[in-house]
Amino acid sequence: MITAASQQVLGCKACGLAQRELAAEQKLNCVRCGTRLHFRKPNSIGRTWALVIAAYVLIIPANLMPVMATGSLFGTEKDTIFGGVKFLWESNSQVLAIILFCASIVIPFAKLISLTFLLISVRSRSTWKPKVRAQLYRIVEAIGRWSMIDVYVATMLTALVQFGDLMSIRAGAGAIAFGSVVLLTIFAAKSFDPRLIWDAADPLMRDKNLAKELHV
Repeated sequence: MITAASQQVLGCKACGLAQRELAAEQKLNCVRCGTRLHFRKPNSIGRTWALVIAAYVLIIPANLMPVMATGSLFGTEKDTIFGGVKFLWESNSQVLAIILFCASIVIPFAKLISLTFLLISVRSRSTWKPKVRAQLYRIVEAIGRWSMIDVYVATMLTALVQFGDLMSIRAGAGAIAFGSVVLLTIFAAKSFDPRLIWDAADPLMRDKNLAKELHV
């Protein structure tokens, strides 16, 4: 399996033009639109690891701290993500509970685990089913925005349900942490270069010097 990078061919992200350049050249630019070119995203693995680790740290308070605080004449009630899922389930809204559970708990954890798996496989130069791993990356990148459903709900309720001194709803610290997790995983997916998956399957890219040069 031969990759374009091993043949010194790279494509422009802006205009899509495929062109041939020497890997040893510095500051490659598109001959048509002048956009800066890279055989591989610079420091892709390092940046992605940093974002993934930060998301792992924040996902703990995102699930343990309240995402929404409701204040009324009867006191203040704070709800976590799992508390919202439990409330919907006990209120005979099982479909909504399942949607919220999948979008706010399953998907963020699945994205982090998937990105971790991709990073480890690329770092170890694994040749295991590159097509499957590439499809996994596309899924991770595509479903990122759907895990924002909890933040959307909290924001809409905060804006719409304000009744002066009778009742108020405000986003909790958990919502901030959760939103940060979602953004970090989205940025991590964008930082990861899926072309690295195919490098180990290319005999020419197994040359350590060439691989190191293109992965930086």
